[in-house]
This record gives sequence, structure tokens and C-alpha cells, in this order.
Amino acid sequence: MIDLVEEARLGAAGAAPPRAPRVSVLMANHNGSAFIADALASIQRQTLRDLEVIVVDDGSRDDSVAIVRRLAALDPRIRLLERDRSAGPGAARNAALAVARGDWVAVVDSDDLIHPERLKTLLTKAQADGADIAVDDLLIFSEDETAPPRALLSRMLGGAPRWIDLPAFVRSNRLFGREPVLGFTKPLIRREALRLAAVAYDEALPVGEDYDLLARAMARGLRLRAYPDLTYFYRKHRVSISHRLDEARLEAMAANAARYRAEVEVSPTLDAALSVRERSITAARGFVRIVADLKRGAILKALRTGLRSPTSAALLTIVVGDRLTALARGPATPRRTSAAGRVVVLSRQRVIGSTNGSSTYLLSLCRALKARGLSLEFLGPSPGTFGRWPWMRLTPEMAVFDRVRVRGGWRVGDLLIAQDPAVLGSALLTGLERLLAKLKLKSSGWVKPAPYAVSAAAADVDRLYVAERARGAGAIVADYAFLTPLAPYALTPGAPCFVVMHDLFSSRTASFAAVGATDSVATLDPEREFELLSQADAVVAIQETEAAAVSAANPNQKVIVAPLAATPVAAASPGEGPLLLFVGSNTAPNVVGLRWFFDQVWPTVRAAQPEAVLTVAGNVSRAFATVPPGVRMLGPVPDLDPLYARAAVVVSPLTTGSGLKIKVIEALGRGKAMVATSVSLQGVEELLRSCVLRADDPDLFAAHVVGLLASADRRVAQGEAALDRVRRSFSPDACYGEFVEAIAGDAS
Repeated sequence: MIDLVEEARLGAAGAAPPRAPRVSVLMANHNGSAFIADALASIQRQTLRDLEVIVVDDGSRDDSVAIVRRLAALDPRIRLLERDRSAGPGAARNAALAVARGDWVAVVDSDDLIHPERLKTLLTKAQADGADIAVDDLLIFSEDETAPPRALLSRMLGGAPRWIDLPAFVRSNRLFGREPVLGFTKPLIRREALRLAAVAYDEALPVGEDYDLLARAMARGLRLRAYPDLTYFYRKHRVSISHRLDEARLEAMAANAARYRAEVEVSPTLDAALSVRERSITAARGFVRIVADLKRGAILKALRTGLRSPTSAALLTIVVGDRLTALARGPATPRRTSAAGRVVVLSRQRVIGSTNGSSTYLLSLCRALKARGLSLEFLGPSPGTFGRWPWMRLTPEMAVFDRVRVRGGWRVGDLLIAQDPAVLGSALLTGLERLLAKLKLKSSGWVKPAPYAVSAAAADVDRLYVAERARGAGAIVADYAFLTPLAPYALTPGAPCFVVMHDLFSSRTASFAAVGATDSVATLDPEREFELLSQADAVVAIQETEAAAVSAANPNQKVIVAPLAATPVAAASPGEGPLLLFVGSNTAPNVVGLRWFFDQVWPTVRAAQPEAVLTVAGNVSRAFATVPPGVRMLGPVPDLDPLYARAAVVVSPLTTGSGLKIKVIEALGRGKAMVATSVSLQGVEELLRSCVLRADDPDLFAAHVVGLLASADRRVAQGEAALDRVRRSFSPDACYGEFVEAIAGDAS
């Protein structure tokens, strides 16, 4: 009997019935206290907020009901129905269906997890394609980690959506078959179509109830579409009933198969598929008897059963194969979830040291975590990190990580070597292009640069890589918003995700368009960016303006402001002569800003100071085939300290981009006089008003530079003001204290 007290509460006297949600999530629970809180949390984190969760407790004797009640008190979308006696998962799901109000219903088991984007993605695709039933791929993982995570449908779908007809669906549900079992998938079903089909769960089935419901619905015309999205996380553990077959369960399946034949119209192709499945049930029943007899020592009886049913006996090879595989794998990997203080950094950046602004910032954050006593691992899930070069040489700064791993790479000493030989070919072509350009035999540009891996779409192999290697983390640090969808694949629901946003990408599009340029990294619309950020437990913003934008869009999300910390030099220095310095990597903001400086500012500076020299450090030099007189392009420089020491003035002429410009804080920490645009000072403009000269007008920018070049005293005074500001506002404790304490508390 179902207790409908909760139903009465929702429909209080005089209250208008609540609007129907888009999706009703149906969850049957029986003694699921070990996992149900995590299962519900994964549903609560859905980017599709318009949903309800109907938990039907099937006579549990543990404290799972208390857990659900506690969560329901905090989230009115969770509804609890209780049964005083267990009647099986089919009966529980029918009870949930009877009160579901959503346009669609989705099945989630109380011991599984779902990706935050699962329901929104599946619903959007099903509606666009006109499907009545939508299923996605399953990431199957073992709770005891005795087997690596794997995808269920990848071989069948080949990375593309596919319509599944009824005979194919039935045939795939052959017991112990080679095909993926589609009946294991957890469907999203259009509720009105299911109502019109007048089908329900077979309450006599202890296992296989999802298969039966879909097979009956499809026999009545509902169309099933399978999608390759790996967004349902299917947990295998020792009490999972779906993995235990005994004779009673198989008898129930056989009876169900007979009823199905009698109740639906059977075509020749469906008849053949049903026969395949029925024979597999018969073979499985014989196999179960053989195993039971062998365990009792009834060898002759087991032999007779095997002789009568060779197909049943042949299934023993599956058991033998599984045992041999387990022996070859060795002892099960010990659980790592108790590894306090283990922080996994997920990144697709080419992080080898402080070679660019974003790497500098990430490593600075990681050093602060390391100083707090945490264990750090760098995990690169994509071979795209290598770009066009077949190796990455890790600098000593990478020692902040206890382990550095990149998928598709071998670690040899301080080298990471790409396993894909095509990367070597790309590197050779790039080298040839540069040689020909240097010899003026051919201009550069005929070899296309590798796409930025930071924003590249993840593949299933990337996701499985994270699932296998990040599991058990105490906390996840996602390097850029693009990485937050990968964090759930760590399969550790208790591990919070902190996303280092670096930049507010959606704000960059307009600024690039204003100067007739496009972003070199990625283009994001605000809705998508804030949705990506919302999938993290906390956002780490590098400056206040962007933190405020996140808080306005995601008001319930924790936002931590952590500007780049700097270690100030002892005293400011005036530098040497009329020497200017610009430091930057080969990204669109640096290229656009430097071109503006060359065209609009540099001629005026040179007219006033003919001996002035601009030194450009960093691989931004690769974007310029020619440069104006007085400009020296150095390319990447292993040590910037000597350049900063000699520079009289540091310039940051950026006209586009977002985030806190790392080059600004670096220069201030070295006690240098600086001229910068308002874009360069975004988020800290007021804080740095007294120590950085600001100019957006090219003539004013040039005047500031010329004035500083003319007075060593002014340069020293401005440099001392910069150092004072760094000591007060940009120390590691001031910048990273909140971030470090938040991660340290969660990771341990």
C-alpha cells in the first residue's frame, strides 16, 4: 500500500495544482542507503531545472527513507512514496508512473549517477528527432574498481544516433550475447505516448522490467532513438540485483516472454528475434543449474545437464574467461576514495611551466595548494594537448604535481612524448614552413595551426580516461569552464569541483568584433558559459568584475576571487635607457593589441625617442612576419627576469580580451613603471590607479611612455608604488587564502 501523505501536502486544500514539470524522474528504492543520496544529488545538479523526482521506497529496512526525507525537506522537487512491503522494482516504478506529472518520464536507479547535462541533452535531441523513447550510452563502473570503466553502446552506435526497431531491440536483449544489451539502458519516455499505449511495468519480473516495458511500448508504435552520449553512470556492486541471475528469476523471465508473445502482434522478423532471446533464457537456466550442481559437488548431475544442453555448458567458458581475465589483471586496485588531500587538476592546456599567462596562473594556484600539504595530480584527458609538437619538456615548475599524465603520451624523464606518429609529421611540416619563410622562399601560413585544445569537444575516450584515473579524488580543479563537464566522470560524487575560469569568454566576442577580429581560443554565448560554470561547486575568478558577472547569472553558486599572486622584488629599478618590454603568447588579444601599438603608438614614441627599442618576448612573435623599426622579436624566453630588470617601461596595450592580465601583475611585482590600457587593467583598475599609467587613446599612451623614458626618477617612484600595492593586495595569502582553505577543507 502506498502512503500518499506527501501527495496531500503538495495538493493542499485550496491550492492550485503545480505546473507540470518537463521531466519526472522515477526512482525505485530498496535498501539503497549506501548510494541514494549521491543518486539524488546527481539529479538535483541537472542543468534542466524543471523536473520532479519521485522516489518510491519498496519496503526498505535501512535508513534510506530517512535520507530521502531529509533531502526532500530541502528540495520540494523530491517526492517520496512509501510501501510497507517490498513488491519489486516494477511495482515501485508503476507507483511512480501513476503520480508522475512531467511531459516526459526518466528512469534512474537509486544506486546510479547521471551527468549534469544528461536530461537536458537527451530531451532536446528526442524532441528534435521526434522520438517517443530516448536512451543514451551507459558508463559502466564497478564500485570495488576491479574492472576499468567501459561504455555499453559504443560498438553498436559508432558515435552516431540510431533508430532502433523492435526486432533489433529484442535481439539485443539475448542473455550472454555479444551485442550490448539495450534493456540495460535507462529510458526517457514521452509520458503521453506511454499513456496512450496503455503499457506498464510487469510487476512479476524481478529483473528485466525496463526491457519488457520498452518492448511492449515499441510493439504499440512508440519509436526508440539511441544516442551515443555517455551520460548515464551505471554502478555495479555486490548487491545489484540486475547482475544476479538464479533459476527463479529466469523462470519469471521465461513466463514474461511467453506472455509477451501472446499479447503482441508477432511478425516473422520479430518472431525470429523473440526466438533468439527465448533460447538464450533456456540456455541460461541450464547454465544456472550446472553451476549450482558444481558448487554442491554433484558433478555427474552437472555433466548430464551439460550433455542435454550443450549451449548451457558452453556458457561456462564465460565464467572461465572472466576468472582468467581477473587473474591476468592481478589483485583489485585498492580503493582510493580515502586518499585525503588528493586534488586532481583536469586540463587541456599545454602546461609545461610558466610559459604563458594561463599556465602561470594555474601553477601559482597549485603551488599555494601544495604549500598547504595537498597532493596534486595533473591529468590531461586529450592528446590534443600536444598540438603540432610531438613532445613537451616539463620545466622544474611542474614538480608541484606528484604525477603528470596526458592521454596519448609517454612520460620519459622530463619529457612527455606523443604516441600518435601523425603529430611528428605535423611538427616536421611546421618546421619546414618556418625554414622556408626564414629563407624567404615561401610565406608562412600554409600549415594550419592546431586548434586550441582548451575548448575542444571531449571524446568518450577522454571521459573514460578521467573515469579510470581521477576516481577517488578529494577535489577536482577544472582548468577553464570547458572542463567542468568532464569532472563528473571522476565518479566520486563527494569530490567538489572548482573551476578556474581564467576569462569570461562570452564577454570577449563583442570586444573582438569591435576591432574586426575574432577570438583565437573559443566563442561562447553567455547562456552556455554560465551553464558550464554552474556545473562546478565553486568558481575561481581572477578578478572582481568577472566574479560579479558569475554571481549575477548564478546567484546560488560560490564564487572565489583569487587574483594572481606576485612575489615582489626588494626595490624598484629604473631600467636601462629607452628600452620597452612587452610579454605575450600567440593569442588573439596579444596579437590585436600589439598590432594596435605598432600602428598607432610606436611611430609617435620613436619620433620623440629615436633610440627607443621595444623588446617583445613570447611566441606572439610568430604572428608577425614583419615588424616596425626598433622592435626586437625574441620569441619564447626561458627566463624573463633579465628582461624585466633592463626594461625602463613595460607596456600592455591590449584592446580586447577578458580576465586579469597576468603580464600586469608580473610587471608590478618586479617594480617596473608601466603603461596599460583599460582592457589590460580590467577588474583591478581602481586598485592600480596610483601605480599604473592608463591610456586608451594612442596619443596619450605614447605621451605616457615618452614621459617615463625621460625620467628615471619617475620610473622608480612608479615602481615603488607598484611594489607597495603588490605587498598589500597581491601576496599569496591575500590572493589565495580563501581558495586554498575551501579546497583543503573539501579534499580532506
